[in-house]
Amino acid sequence: MYVEDLLGLESLDLRLLWADHELLTQEITGVTATDLEDPSRFLQRGELVLTGLVWWSPDGGSNKADRFVSALRTNGAAALLAGEETHGFVPAPLVEACRAHRIALLSVPAHTNFRTITDAVYLRRWGDLNRKASNAQALPEPVRRQLADLLAQKAPIGDVLTCSFSHLEGVTCAVVSATGRTLATTPDTAAPNPTAVRSSLTKASAATIPLGSSASPYDALFLRVPELDQAPPRVLAEIADVLGERLADARIAATSQRERADHLVSLISHPIDAPSAITAALTACGLPTHQPTAVVAARVTGAAEGQEAAWAAGALGEALSHMDANTFAVGSARNGEAIAVVTGSTLGDLAEHLHTIWPTLHAIAPQALVHAGIGPTAATPNGLSSSFAQARFALSAAQSAEPTTSALRAAEHMTTLTDLLAGIPTEVRTAFRERLLAPLIAQDEKTDGALMETLEVFLAHDGSWTRSAEALHVHVNTVHYRLQRIEQLTGRDLSRLTDRLDLRAALLCDPSGKRLTPVDQPGRPTSSTKAGRR
Repeated sequence: MYVEDLLGLESLDLRLLWADHELLTQEITGVTATDLEDPSRFLQRGELVLTGLVWWSPDGGSNKADRFVSALRTNGAAALLAGEETHGFVPAPLVEACRAHRIALLSVPAHTNFRTITDAVYLRRWGDLNRKASNAQALPEPVRRQLADLLAQKAPIGDVLTCSFSHLEGVTCAVVSATGRTLATTPDTAAPNPTAVRSSLTKASAATIPLGSSASPYDALFLRVPELDQAPPRVLAEIADVLGERLADARIAATSQRERADHLVSLISHPIDAPSAITAALTACGLPTHQPTAVVAARVTGAAEGQEAAWAAGALGEALSHMDANTFAVGSARNGEAIAVVTGSTLGDLAEHLHTIWPTLHAIAPQALVHAGIGPTAATPNGLSSSFAQARFALSAAQSAEPTTSALRAAEHMTTLTDLLAGIPTEVRTAFRERLLAPLIAQDEKTDGALMETLEVFLAHDGSWTRSAEALHVHVNTVHYRLQRIEQLTGRDLSRLTDRLDLRAALLCDPSGKRLTPVDQPGRPTSSTKAGRR
């Protein structure tokens, strides 16, 4: 279907505001509806974009319109359909922005429902597919008609799958996710083993067919047919197209859900006393308001440019989808992070579950690193702001502690000074370390000395000169001299606990990730021994 075909559908009553012939002949791959000022993360190339213009206001001038249309151009949108209901007209700045960025613009009258447009597009695309099906092995006409009805009814994916294979006997297949999760199977078919599914997805196999497009590799879906000779290839290709159409429609519905989740995230990201607003946002997302709730924050590095938020949301959503007992909503926050609000009776198993699925996420896209932080459980909706803040802190700790691999941390398990410092931004930790230890580092470089090593060992051995000397293989007087020199250069008194803690924290802020010498080594004194013994 092409953009110009929309103008030929009298039932839609659309009006062309601006486009040239080249833009009108662009093929439509799907539809998405949005009223975000920046819809970038929800767009796919070739889509129609429907907007009610709620995001635009006269005082915004041309800037808002230009930002919105620029996002469409960057992501390869086929055309913009702007509704007249909100303002009674399509603003002139929007027309000029579409002209400047070369985006076809059509106006939607108030009496035309967006769902009507969506249905018309997908039914027309399905009709195009039917007309192309001339191979003798293609789907029978009765099956095509049934599938067209199911698509129009927005039937569950399982019903579409069952109908697709209804004319074939003995076929066993399933719709699976990139992590091996089963979404639907043909009748009397057992859900395939997730490990076997994941193994087959990593190999180029004609029996594993991608279904439609996805915003990230983590939320991709596939049609898996274990025995390829169970169905003709042309039939499998057509069925994959049908399932892809249904999933594209489901993605449109998910866009609205993500916008509601974004609103919830915006509320809990600020420590304000607004329990009623948070409760209402939870309800809008379909989440219960009287169950324990927690926040998970995720970030992906190494994603496709400009797709960090979409990849993080895909990874987090797919990981949480394996937990049937929980309900969740995934939105976006600043810096490309994805934020999930999770509620349910098994939140105590949340960290264990995510630790189990995390290596699988890393295997799906090895070029990217997926990090996450889990906030503590909140008993009431008003506690979600605290859970959000701690989840983001744990996320920073996960990135700091494991800079070269995917990892996650739970805030409630962060109980040491090392954990606390790991969540602080790298720039802050580096500056703190330099302010306290720069004189020692400079002295060691100048004299090839061992002041830094001595300080590290001394603190690791609870301030014992004797055991520090043994660990360093030097005389105790040498340790004494070095410690005096350390005190002179840093202006700190190593007999004071507070000064020791400051210097220990500075050592733990090593940007290379190096940690202090372990204090729980064989032969160290028991707790009954005085820690300050020299």
